[in-house]
Amino acid sequence: MRYSDMAEPDPAPVLSEIADGICTITLNVPDRKNSLSPELVDQVCELLQAGATDDDVRVIVLTNAGTTFCAGADLKSTQPGAGNPGKHSFVDLCRMIQQSPKPVIGRIDGHATGGGVGLAAACDISVMRDDAKIGFTEVRIGVAPAIISVVCLPKMRRADAAELFLTGERISPERATEVGLINKAVPGEYLDGAVDGFVQKIMKGGPNALAASKELINKVPDMSEDDAYAWTAELSARLFTLPEAQDGIQAFRDRTPAPWISSSDATSAD
Repeated sequence: MRYSDMAEPDPAPVLSEIADGICTITLNVPDRKNSLSPELVDQVCELLQAGATDDDVRVIVLTNAGTTFCAGADLKSTQPGAGNPGKHSFVDLCRMIQQSPKPVIGRIDGHATGGGVGLAAACDISVMRDDAKIGFTEVRIGVAPAIISVVCLPKMRRADAAELFLTGERISPERATEVGLINKAVPGEYLDGAVDGFVQKIMKGGPNALAASKELINKVPDMSEDDAYAWTAELSARLFTLPEAQDGIQAFRDRTPAPWISSSDATSAD
């Protein structure tokens, strides 16, 4: 049999790479608009779990191949949204992003609709190319942005959420920054630079401090004032006793880089 007659293996639905403390996870099914098939969801979850426990990983970047970041549910699957035959669900995926001790940056290199909006909003920081579109298009196929509302609504004004949920209109990334869904919109040629800028700033923070900061963001808004003060006081006291804080405070006094900052990061702009 000639090699040309042999079927090419299907590309992996998700790619990953670790370099210089950055774990990059790439959604890699561009011909399906990186829709959330059970296989894709499972693989992203497994990579997030691996990155969360890898001491060599400081930051996780979630991005895409092709012109669509993620179009949401895989509508070619049986009963999309009614359950997930894979090991992990889309709910698990959103929770893993938010609960990961490592900051997760969304490098949104294309359109985002449905569950793709939820992924972008679940990330701690998201940067999107400014010639793409983003929107809650669910009502136009007779459903609602149910699960993703859990991660999107806390970031949005009620008026903006009502407008976008009910009309199903796709909006520009600039408008998405205004309503709080993403952090920044940039021309495509500046996307990598904008993402790298956030990565380098984050890497100046201590690993324990970054994980604790994510806890604050995710937990404090749902607590009563009394519970929030009690929990944060305990957390603050514990952090100050850790070696990381002692090293960081000493480095501040000595005006030297903290031990978790590489030489290249130490010379980058603040």
